[in-house]
Amino acid sequence: MASNDLGDWYRGIPKITRYWFSGSIILPLIGRLGLVSPMTMVHIAQLVIYKFQIWRPFTALFYYPITPQTGFHYLINLYFLYSYSSRTETGVFDGRPADYMFMLIFNWICLVLIGFVVELYLLMDPMVLSVMYVWCQLNRDQIVQFWFGTQFKAMYLPWVLVAFNMILRGGGLLDLLGILVGHLYFFLVFKYPQDFGGRQFLTTPSILYKYFPNRRGAVAGFGQAPATRRNDNEDEGGARHRWGAEGQRLGDD
Repeated sequence: MASNDLGDWYRGIPKITRYWFSGSIILPLIGRLGLVSPMTMVHIAQLVIYKFQIWRPFTALFYYPITPQTGFHYLINLYFLYSYSSRTETGVFDGRPADYMFMLIFNWICLVLIGFVVELYLLMDPMVLSVMYVWCQLNRDQIVQFWFGTQFKAMYLPWVLVAFNMILRGGGLLDLLGILVGHLYFFLVFKYPQDFGGRQFLTTPSILYKYFPNRRGAVAGFGQAPATRRNDNEDEGGARHRWGAEGQRLGDD
């Protein structure tokens, strides 16, 4: 019975989130078990350029070292991936998997390019935060609950997480890069076309629609008003998302 429940839960994860979630479990376990050297799965720009180890930007998206020091943070990242990727895929991108896939590809390419300039060995942290940032902007007025019952609007959540990571883990750069990439995508796709009347700079390649076709009734492309965000605000009147109550705690290594 338990195995059936677990299988039903797994099959119920939105398709693209399920692929990402699965890869983010398989590759770290492969590295942890020593089946493949972890150093072959991180993003090292010099090896990509001069040794043509072109798989590294891809594996660095999924791989995260599992150690006694990083294990809890990895689990938190995994939960954030599942939670916010699922909400984004079934929210504004509902019925449009190709458009959501293109968002992930765009964010990933941006992070890979940044990794050629700064040392960015692992892409999981900033990639997850970039998706979370987009969700928070599309649901910016929704109330989220943090530790100890503190409440604030969703648009502040990424910055709160940055502050906690800087205080508790002494980091913050990866989170800031994730926010930067997420903001770039949100600005080009939603903010600039809608609020400033600008052109659409990002268009989903037609090949993605071949492999991830829209559900009937969904509208392809970017630049449409985020109807999910608008309807949620109108119907729920500031619905509250119990972020802290569900154990979403980042930075508690």
